[in-house]
Order: sequence, then structure tokens, then C-alpha cells
Amino acid sequence: MRIAFVGKGGSGKTTLSALFSRHLARSGAPVLAVDGDINQHLAEALGHDDGPWDAPALGTHVDGIKDYLRGTNPRIASRETMIKTTPPGRGSRLLRLLGDDELHARHVRRVGDVGLMVTGAFDESDLGVACYHSKLGGVELYLNHLVDGPGEYVVVDMTAGADAFASGLFTRFDITFLVAEPTRKGVSVYRQYRDHAREFGIRIAVVGNKVTGEDDLLFLKEQVGDDLLTHLVHSPWVRSAEQGRADTGLDTLEPSNRHALNILRETVDAVPRDWTTLHRHAVEFHLRNARSWANETTGHDLAAQVDPDFVPGPAALACP
Repeated sequence: MRIAFVGKGGSGKTTLSALFSRHLARSGAPVLAVDGDINQHLAEALGHDDGPWDAPALGTHVDGIKDYLRGTNPRIASRETMIKTTPPGRGSRLLRLLGDDELHARHVRRVGDVGLMVTGAFDESDLGVACYHSKLGGVELYLNHLVDGPGEYVVVDMTAGADAFASGLFTRFDITFLVAEPTRKGVSVYRQYRDHAREFGIRIAVVGNKVTGEDDLLFLKEQVGDDLLTHLVHSPWVRSAEQGRADTGLDTLEPSNRHALNILRETVDAVPRDWTTLHRHAVEFHLRNARSWANETTGHDLAAQVDPDFVPGPAALACP
């Protein structure tokens, strides 16, 4: 299953992405976390404290990712004509989660029991000439070509605010958890996300965070209604962990917050995978990008990259 965490900057979405990834992994489930935020803090939140991150960032190796994933797909003439939205077709290299392949070997490192990929931070060469969403192209290509199965989880810490809608990446998930503090600013992103997501049938659920009492909880219920799935209380455990002082085992996390993590997993596991819709959204956003800019930029009609006979999902793994 594919899970996105979104929310206002400072809402705690990175912390919750890390907690939920660790919660899944401690049960023995295969988990891949992806840091897709401009502020690259997920490795630290997961407990990485062994110096600089040594795995190549997806955002700086998009050309190599394209070369690998396009495989022998005859509809993709070259890496230059493959854009971040290009959907898979017959001949494309499809991926199994944390599989024994070149892409995972190069870009994944483990933090405890969680595999982690990072998009990479803005560097000096990006300033004034690039937007952060160009860094996310590798994530979108990865999810488009991933064939994940039951009991496997991809958790993506998305960029803050409504910036997540600047690409079609927001349609690549089975469910999106919107992390909201009990403030007017905290729920403002929810309203933006709700309205955009509704247009595409995207499942969203609100996770209240940093709740200090009944007044906070009542405020969230009044503001988001039935979309409020669960909440986490203000956590001395999290604060101590962020200060490097906590017993990092999840067994010592506050019981109410552990319960909230259980609710998140139960919700994820109850969502049926809809391969047809995932692929339809991928094709739709590819055609949008083709018409908007990519046809002119590449000099090709990229609508021709859509393989009408490609069947998404596990059956595609058996196709040559």
C-alpha cells in the first residue's frame, strides 16, 4: 500500500511519517519510506545519526532512473523523451518493493528496519533556476513502475502545504493522511487538499497532531468533521527523541499515540488496491503534461507513449 503524509509546514508530518514507518516495520512488514519534502529530515526522524546520508538522491539521478525503467519499451525512444509522468508499458522494467534490482541497490539504505530513499535537498545550482518539484520526478517514476503487493508499504513524506498539487504525484497513493494541528492555520491546508482531492476521488483522512486537551479535539472535529480519523496528543516522547534524549523504542511511546498508529494501520489495510484507477490517473496526468509543455520541449507527441494494451498490476510482472 502507498501512503502519503501531507500537511502544513511544522504540523509534524515528517515525525508521523517516521513513526508510522517504524510502527509498520516492527511488525515485520516490508516498509520503504521516501523523503519527498524540500526539508530533508526523514532520515533523522527515523533515527539515522551516523553522519551524512550516503545513498544517492533520486532527484539528482533522474536520467539514470529513466534509462533503467524504460527498459525495452518501444514507445519510449530515449531518456530525453521520457518525462516524470511517463507511464509503464510493455517492455518497461517494473519494480517489486525493495527488490533485488539496480534501482533499489543504488538508492535505498536502511535506518533500523525501514528502507529509506531521499529525493535530495535544493543545492546552490538549483537556486533561481529550478523548482523543487523537479526533484520529485524520480519518486513519480518509481511509483508509476512499482508493483507492490499486500502487506507491503511505501510511506512518502510529501512537501508541505498545497505544493503537493503542483504535479500528479498526489494521485499515486492508496490513501493520504493529512496531518493537522488544532489551529486555523493547521486546518487551512486540509480545506485546500480536500477540494482538490475530491475532484480525483483521492482518499484523505485527517490526523490531528499535538492535541493538548478536549478543546483542541473539539476544534478539529468542528473544522474537519468526519474526515478526522484519529489524533495524537502532545508527546514528551517525541520531544525527547528530537533532542536525542529518548529511549527510542516505540514501546515507550505514549499509549494513546501508539493506539493512533494502530488506527492508521487498520485504515490503510482496509483500503482496497485499485490498479485501474492508479493507472488511469497516471495516464491522465501524463497527457496533461504532454499537451502543456512536454510535446513542445521534446519535439515528440508523448501521447504515443501510452500503451493501450498494458494491464497494470501483478499480471504485468509476467509479461515480457
